[in-house]
Amino acid sequence: MLKVQVLDKNGKKIKEISAPKKVFSYPEKEHLIFEAVVNLRANQRYGAASTKTRSEVRGGGRKPWRQKGTGRARAGSIRSPLWRKGGTTFGPKPRSYSYNLPKNAKKNALKSALSMKLAEKQLLVIDALDFEKPKTKEGVLFLKNFNLDSALIIDQHNNKNLFLSLRNIPKVKPIDYKHVNVYDVLDHKWLVFTKRAFEALMEKLR
Repeated sequence: MLKVQVLDKNGKKIKEISAPKKVFSYPEKEHLIFEAVVNLRANQRYGAASTKTRSEVRGGGRKPWRQKGTGRARAGSIRSPLWRKGGTTFGPKPRSYSYNLPKNAKKNALKSALSMKLAEKQLLVIDALDFEKPKTKEGVLFLKNFNLDSALIIDQHNNKNLFLSLRNIPKVKPIDYKHVNVYDVLDHKWLVFTKRAFEALMEKLR
């Protein structure tokens, strides 16, 4: 078992807790991390791009000129895709870009990202992050104590004061441990867990 230090809100060491080797000794697999990030972003994609086909463009109900005798190429509608302001051929239509990635692939990608953060010494475990009131000022003070310029703060969703205190601070994202994903882990320099969130996530990844 690996050991991780648990700190208080002022940065003083309180104790050590075990970190499962299955998670933090997992090898760095760039291709797996890449697949997990692409999957997450594809699932978040809105997919609302839309163009009109010739049947949807307004006008063009009358044949522009007679079929023969004018010397011009035959034409049936001014809304043909060949014409300016005509319909679009094979253009995009609203659709879903989402697809499923195997559960084990997602889990292993997260393990890989977490082990990278621990190896780079950019992972902190705080005993508790309980704020008396939801104040951004308290959140800024906490970040200043630890010199955290970019951080993913992980706790349980019922700690509302923490989430409200941090939500407006740039480059800082509070998140419930159940929603931790590879993209957010890599998008922030520091990972900051509360002790209970850390233990809950480790149990989930075993």
